Amino acid sequence: MAKTIFLPFPMFALLVIFGAILSVNSLNITADQLNLLALKSYISHDPHLLVTNWSTSTSVCNWIGVTCGSRHHRAIALNLSNMDLTGIIPSQLGNLSFLAWLDIHNNNFHGSLPIELTNLHRLKYLNFNNNSFNGEVPSWFGYFPKLQSLSLSDNYFNGVVPSILGSVPSSIFNIFPLQ
Repeated sequence: MAKTIFLPFPMFALLVIFGAILSVNSLNITADQLNLLALKSYISHDPHLLVTNWSTSTSVCNWIGVTCGSRHHRAIALNLSNMDLTGIIPSQLGNLSFLAWLDIHNNNFHGSLPIELTNLHRLKYLNFNNNSFNGEVPSWFGYFPKLQSLSLSDNYFNGVVPSILGSVPSSIFNIFPLQ
């Protein structure tokens, strides 16, 4: 005859809470993974760095260029600098809500920057140097409350430096005046 095992309520509650924590962390990694895979899908030239490494069979925390935090196991840094990548930045990148470091300098990313990047409220470091971004320098760069470093030079921005960024010389951004 089968025995029924009853767990004391505190033990049962701990198991439920632990299972919920594991489930939430799994969902967050899945969300980060989906958003990074969206970025990968917008890359038109990749010398096999991300193609072979960024895969659903590998944890996002083990992907090239991705660093995850030890507490929440979420993507906190993305460093794709000097990887000879070509593509555009998709709006989904703005969904990496734990991201504090974003460095994609020395590649060939182009187009305009999606406004969804304003969702990156934890962002402290942003380096878009030496790409081919164009359009006006977005005024929303002033909406990053924790931003300590912003590098935009050697792109094709035009217009004026938004006043919200303060008295930064436009030469830092390589901004060409509107004609």
